[in-house]
Amino acid sequence: MICPHSEICGGCLYRTLSEEEYRRLKEQTVRKILQSLPVERLNFGTPIFVGDGARRRATFAFRRHKGKVTLGFNRHHSDELVDIASCPLLVSSINNILPDLHGLIADLCQVPLTPNTKKSKAKTPPSYLTQGDIAICAADNGLDLVLEFDTKLELDHRLIVSNWAQSHDSILRISHRRQANETADVLLEKAKPQINIGGVDVYISAGTFLQATSLGEKSLINLVLKYLGDTRGKIADLFCGIGTFSYPLCGLKGNHILAADSSADSLKGFQNSINRHMLNNITITERNLFKYPLSGAELKGFAALVFDPPRAGAAAQMSEIAKLSPDQRPQKIIAVSCNPHSFVKDAAILLNSAYQLQEVTLVDQFSYSNHSELVALFTLKA
Repeated sequence: MICPHSEICGGCLYRTLSEEEYRRLKEQTVRKILQSLPVERLNFGTPIFVGDGARRRATFAFRRHKGKVTLGFNRHHSDELVDIASCPLLVSSINNILPDLHGLIADLCQVPLTPNTKKSKAKTPPSYLTQGDIAICAADNGLDLVLEFDTKLELDHRLIVSNWAQSHDSILRISHRRQANETADVLLEKAKPQINIGGVDVYISAGTFLQATSLGEKSLINLVLKYLGDTRGKIADLFCGIGTFSYPLCGLKGNHILAADSSADSLKGFQNSINRHMLNNITITERNLFKYPLSGAELKGFAALVFDPPRAGAAAQMSEIAKLSPDQRPQKIIAVSCNPHSFVKDAAILLNSAYQLQEVTLVDQFSYSNHSELVALFTLKA
C-alpha cells in the first residue's frame, strides 16, 4: 500500500520495496541470523506475513509549538515528529479516530497548568501542556486510550477528556499516567475493553501489552498448538503476560498449565479472568525469570515448556533446563521470540544439551520494519 510518509516516518523502513522484494528480504535476513546455530540443516516452516491494516495498537507522540499541535510518529533517525493523519499499518478504527484525537490534544494543550508555588512565590506566566504520548489499543469491542504526560491533570483537562469520550461511540476507556512505568489512572470507562484469546473473552487493563496484531497473535497461537501436537500433561508457560498461550493450552484435555511472569498487573488481570471463567487447570506464579528462573527441581515432570520472553531472551531459564538430566527434561520446548539474535543464544544452549531443533517459522506482524518474530520447536534427541 502506498503511504505519503514512506522514507520519512521511521516506522516503515522497507515500504518502498515491492511486496515480493520485502518478503524475500525479511526471510533472507532471518535465515542469515540463524546460520550461526550448531545444526546441520535448518527446517523452515512457511513464513506468515500479516500485512497492512492489521496493527491494533500504536503509540503516538504529540508536540505543541507556537500554538501548533503535531500528532504522529518520529521521523527516521530523528526526534522531529511527522504529523500523521492516517497510517496504512493500522486497523481502520484507529485511523478513523486520529483527526478527532488531534483536536482533543489541541484542546488539552490550551488549558493553563497550576503553577508550582512551592518553587517560587513570584508571579509567573501560565504554562501549558506541550508534549506527551498517546497509546491507542483497538480491543475487540472498541478503543482504549492512555494519555501519557508528566503533569497533573487539571479539572478542566478531565472535563475535556470526558466530554470528548462521550461524543465518540468507539471510545471505551481513557486513562492517564505521568510515566511509562506507572499504573494508568482511569479517567473514564464506558465499558471494559476485551479481546478473545483461544475462545475466552479477556478483559484488558489500561496499558496492557498485547501482540501487535490480532492475526499475528492467532498465528503464534496456532504454531504453538501445532508444535505441541498430541503432547499432554504439565505445561509451563513462561513470560506468560496476560495468558496468550495459557488460554488455548488449557483448553486441551489433559493439560495443566503453570503460567509465570514478573508483571503483577498482567497477572492480576489474568487471575481475575481465570476466576471469572472458572478455569481450574491454570496455576499462576509471579516470578522474575531473569533473576530467578525456574530451577531444575521445579521443572521436573513437565511434558512441554513454552516461553515467550522480551527481546533480551531467556538465557538464564534455558541454562536451568540444561542442568536437568535428560530423563527429567521436558520432551518439547516451544520458543516464541521477538528477537532472532537472542533466540540464537537461547537455542544454542538447548542444542548443546540434548535438544534438537525440528522447525522454525517466521511470523512477520511488524510489516515493513526490521523486526521479526519466530516460533520454534525443540525436542529431546532420541
